[in-house]
Amino acid sequence: MTHTELPGSFAALGVAPELVSALVAQGISAPFPIQALTIADALAGRDVCGKAKTGSGKTLAFGLPLVQRLQGPVAGGRPAGGRPPRALVLVPTRELARQVADVLEPLAGASGITLTACYGGTAMDAQIKALREGTDVVVATPGRLIDLRQRGDARLEEIEIVVLDEADRMVDLGFLPQVEWLLRHVVRRHQTMLFSATLDGQVERLVQHELQEPARHEAESAQPTVSAMEHRFILVHQMDKVKVAAAISSHSQRCLVFARTKRGADRLTDALRREGVSARPIHGDLRQQARERALRSFAQGRLPVLVATDVAARGLDVDGVDVVVHYDPPEDHKSYLHRSGRTARAGREGLAVTLVLWNEQADVERIQKRLGLSAPVVEMFSNDPRLRNLRGWDPLAASVA
Repeated sequence: MTHTELPGSFAALGVAPELVSALVAQGISAPFPIQALTIADALAGRDVCGKAKTGSGKTLAFGLPLVQRLQGPVAGGRPAGGRPPRALVLVPTRELARQVADVLEPLAGASGITLTACYGGTAMDAQIKALREGTDVVVATPGRLIDLRQRGDARLEEIEIVVLDEADRMVDLGFLPQVEWLLRHVVRRHQTMLFSATLDGQVERLVQHELQEPARHEAESAQPTVSAMEHRFILVHQMDKVKVAAAISSHSQRCLVFARTKRGADRLTDALRREGVSARPIHGDLRQQARERALRSFAQGRLPVLVATDVAARGLDVDGVDVVVHYDPPEDHKSYLHRSGRTARAGREGLAVTLVLWNEQADVERIQKRLGLSAPVVEMFSNDPRLRNLRGWDPLAASVA
């Protein structure tokens, strides 16, 4: 099926009227490509393997079929007392667990389905209470679910649907053994849906072991993040670097700044605040409540600048990020794409700005070469008027002149 042949509505894909209404209430009327490709197969109960980048709409691609299929009668009836969960969504990070739960909760509410999110960094008591009272869907990170399972609070014997979201990130973060351990305890015959930005190496092995004759779908976009955004590379001086970052972020609506380390993110946040920029950090050493508060403020537009590490930003799904600043250049081209992709969401354009010190220029140019970019590295100071509108400034035209 090509994109020109894709169904133009959720109803045409077989999505139930009450779920269509719940989507319309959120302003969602037409499916994204990955949704149009996968939903019908998933509703039919097939195992599904979807290749799609973060921000492509894959949460609804698995969430709509999951909720709709759970509306049917329970095979063998429902046991008395707290009901064991019937669906499991495994995600790599706490932030993604919260985001997936936020997307699914309105759909679950419209269908009489209950949902519980289980992830670390927060007290276990509320999660245990919800599981004991009974829930239909569990959205969880592997580590926290293993803890709950070993305590006897998370029951997996009634799981009918398993979703592995951002499988490549799960592998990158070293969670594959935990994922495999959990799946060995899903003993009932079940549907599996796996979504990943890449399907090579250990991810493909996971597909081969866990999915049965899956319907494979790929949303067309080999390298959308490169073509969908503007790229600027600025040569800066160490003593002026924070001021340059402050000048860029103060002229954007929502700016995501990447630092290499957790301590570096904290130091940069403090330095930006001294320059009058409202910024907060997000990284693994912060309490979960602080991370969620910062992310919520950023997503709602109340916080203009979020300073993140690579690991903290994995799975971060925020619409409307107009500028990504690589304060510390990424390690390689894959990291550049992952970071920069935060600003090119679901077809929107974005701007990625890399700040380059003199001793980093050769490494940055190697990344450019791998990405097929030919943007010049242009020296700027913090009082340069071009920093106010980097999107409107054409470095190629300037270099020719």
